[in-house]
Amino acid sequence: QVQPVESGGGLVQTGGSLRLSCAASGRTFSSYTVAWFRQAPGKEREFVATITWSNSNTWYTDSVKGRFTISRDNAKNMVYLQMNSVKPEDTAVYYCAARFLGTGPYMSPQEYNYWGQGTRVTVSS
Repeated sequence: QVQPVESGGGLVQTGGSLRLSCAASGRTFSSYTVAWFRQAPGKEREFVATITWSNSNTWYTDSVKGRFTISRDNAKNMVYLQMNSVKPEDTAVYYCAARFLGTGPYMSPQEYNYWGQGTRVTVSS
């Protein structure tokens, strides 16, 4: 089974950029649909973006459309979340999640079997 490992979180100012990375441990990511979720303090985990395994179709939650981009590099066994024009409301712990195959879109945490430990993003105003 695959084990996602996130990195790249940190402190960023409003309007700035940050790139999160998700590495696959154990197996290659090429046969997995991968998503980013986030959880702010006191809130439920919410869907951010997903990319399918087969043709790299992508879906985003409305609040990040036009600002965030999810991408994958199967040769490097990596999935990325490029975050631009960040806002204080983007502050959260960001999680990378994976599920085997699938056609997408999968936007519920229950639809993913494998989760990373999370990386914290703090946007200062």
